Amino acid sequence: MDDFFSALMQHTFLQTAVATAILASIGCGVMGSYVVVKRIAFLAGGIAHSVLGGMGAAVYFGYEPLHGALPAAVAAALLIGWVRLRWRAQEDTLISALWAIGMAIGVLFIAKAPGYQADLMSYLFGNILLVPEESLWFMAALDLLLLTIVAAYHRQFLAIVFDEEFARLRGVPVGFFYLLLLVLVAVTVVLLIQVVGLILVLALLTLPAAVAGHYVHSLGRMMLIATVLGALLSVTGLALSYGPDLPAGPVIILLAGGAYVLSAIATQLLGRRRARLAATRGAWQGETRA
Repeated sequence: MDDFFSALMQHTFLQTAVATAILASIGCGVMGSYVVVKRIAFLAGGIAHSVLGGMGAAVYFGYEPLHGALPAAVAAALLIGWVRLRWRAQEDTLISALWAIGMAIGVLFIAKAPGYQADLMSYLFGNILLVPEESLWFMAALDLLLLTIVAAYHRQFLAIVFDEEFARLRGVPVGFFYLLLLVLVAVTVVLLIQVVGLILVLALLTLPAAVAGHYVHSLGRMMLIATVLGALLSVTGLALSYGPDLPAGPVIILLAGGAYVLSAIATQLLGRRRARLAATRGAWQGETRA
């Protein structure tokens, strides 16, 4: 890791990679918390994998892949949200079909792109070291948009995340805010594609928030911890992958997965210990009263 930090002071592309990780972690922490609490990871996965269709179309017509990713992600979010609201009995099958169709369209566009030079693997698994500096402004704008909307409608999002029926009784337009929430998840997916690619984006979206959820019960604190944890995992994974010349995306996900597993084990052990202490204390108090 010493080599990485030495190189970080000298090479612009590494500084850009670190900035990319931090910008992506903002969306990861905020929207990932909603995804984990609402338990819509499957829907988020459908959105993420449908994005390849837009990226492939952008490559085919000579545009930057990321410019096709955003409209494709938003369209997929609206379509998947509409399916979920209208056909709940068949939503799993329909979302799986949209998931597969989006990826198939993307592969076909990329395969037929004139003068095709792009690396499909970098779209699927990410390549944070090749993110251009211009993309940082695009990502910062997406983060600003995301945070502005969340700040403006946080109470409505809370209502639909925890109890849709209660929100509907209070007059909250549940359908509108549910679709808006999925659109924001789509924006976050586009942010994370730069870091870990389409295949691994769901893990980075959910794992930091899931770890944070082990220790806090406030959604605001969960977002903050998940954001910080996402940034730490991303930068650490980037540093660990630099020396051995490993793909950064999979290393980041391995760290996130390891952190989640260790946190889950620690939470279980602490819970059992507290239960034993409570039982022992209760028995001691009963004997004292007797």
